[in-house]
Amino acid sequence: MPENPVLVIIDTNILVSAVLKDRIPEKVISFILANDNFLWIASEEIVKEYKAVLVRPKFNIPKIELEKQFSLIYRKTKIIKSSHPFVLYRDSNDAKFISCAIASKADYFITGDRDFSEVNDLTHTKIISVAEFAKLMGIK
Repeated sequence: MPENPVLVIIDTNILVSAVLKDRIPEKVISFILANDNFLWIASEEIVKEYKAVLVRPKFNIPKIELEKQFSLIYRKTKIIKSSHPFVLYRDSNDAKFISCAIASKADYFITGDRDFSEVNDLTHTKIISVAEFAKLMGIK
């Protein structure tokens, strides 16, 4: 691992899209995991949300795929403690991502959720869409 890796937080909607649709979100996550200069950051709260959302019956993800994804998350994410109190007015459940960004000093937070526009200037973390991140990194 390089001395100063690029720290990336991945929103749950990007992870779900990667698992279900096999398109740009999957390519972006694969890029992050394959590149030693990048590190996927999450808090315990975020991992708990990843798991809770992936098992929702509406997604109908086979058990073997769920186990693969959970294993990947536990092996490839760096879990950090984030106890920074933060409030998001539009969706308080998403505050855990901003808290994680502040605590980890993440470089990027990749999301498809526009609710984060109200905090775009509060941290040094760049809040970016998956398409913007892919373009920035030259992922096709």
